[in-house]
Amino acid sequence: MTVPRRSTMADIAARAGVSPSTVSKVLHGRSDVSPQTRGKIQRLLGRHGYTLPGHGEHPGGLIEFVINELDNPWAVELIRGAEEAAQAEGMGLVVSAVHHRSKLARDWLDAIGNRGSLGAILVVSELSTEQERELERMGIPFVVVQPSEDYSQDTPSVGSTSWQGGFSATRHLIELGHRRIAMITGPAGRLTSRVRLDGYRAALDQAGIEPDPELIRHGDYSHEPAYHLSLELLRLPDRPTAVFAGNDLQALGTYRAAKECGLSVPEDVSVVGFDDLPFAQWITPPLTTVRQPLANMAGMAARLLVQLINDEQPETLRIELATRLIVRESTAPAP
Repeated sequence: MTVPRRSTMADIAARAGVSPSTVSKVLHGRSDVSPQTRGKIQRLLGRHGYTLPGHGEHPGGLIEFVINELDNPWAVELIRGAEEAAQAEGMGLVVSAVHHRSKLARDWLDAIGNRGSLGAILVVSELSTEQERELERMGIPFVVVQPSEDYSQDTPSVGSTSWQGGFSATRHLIELGHRRIAMITGPAGRLTSRVRLDGYRAALDQAGIEPDPELIRHGDYSHEPAYHLSLELLRLPDRPTAVFAGNDLQALGTYRAAKECGLSVPEDVSVVGFDDLPFAQWITPPLTTVRQPLANMAGMAARLLVQLINDEQPETLRIELATRLIVRESTAPAP
């Protein structure tokens, strides 16, 4: 059996279009190499089995995990899934937050070159064509988790069946006899918001119920705005008897508003969430919600990214994992 020859520094240099001495500088942690060149060389070294300065505990290299925000349990579930998958591949995970900004920050794009990370998992609300091109120019493969817009078929992504989730949640409420069903979704321009809203409308249409625009509100997937929107809905003269919240955090806002209005969940108003975060089964009453496999989505993204890093050809670049309605105690027959 012939053992494959390990690529030499000369081989790496030829691939990177630099001199062997430049490769040696990068391998030994010298600082007198431009960030772009250093990143390119580090990625090649990592792919060919060299241990990079600072990467000793992660011989497989580093993966970037970039997310808009870290201050909610949704992010924690995603990071957990990505980290477990990265560790299984012998890789480390570097987590970066872009602090609610809609686009990837320029300083992060510079930093990835300095770290020599092999690829990136992106959970961001917007990825521009220019940023995609910049990542491609730097030789950084990437995968988008839960795309917030309709990217091209060539953009690697992992999401969930949000339309089916919205449909199942609304159909469950209809089957309980509810007809005045409100929905608090996310930002109007975000793909997940539009798709879940489409599922909601499709379920109403199938049941012969005309959607009432007064019962549809757009939040931002956080608790506080959902609380105020729920107050508006529950104080209507002809208030809804059920609320489908676009995520579990928004459902918490509806719980709070219902209590303030002197209403009980689910006796007076039924509530359905989306995500099935860990707290959903511990609040009172336990929340009926659409389970979105967040950790599995991030883990799948990490495994897809490793294929791209290794120049393998995945079967598909766009993956959707199934959602499932989890019925608990926050929904009941219409009063």
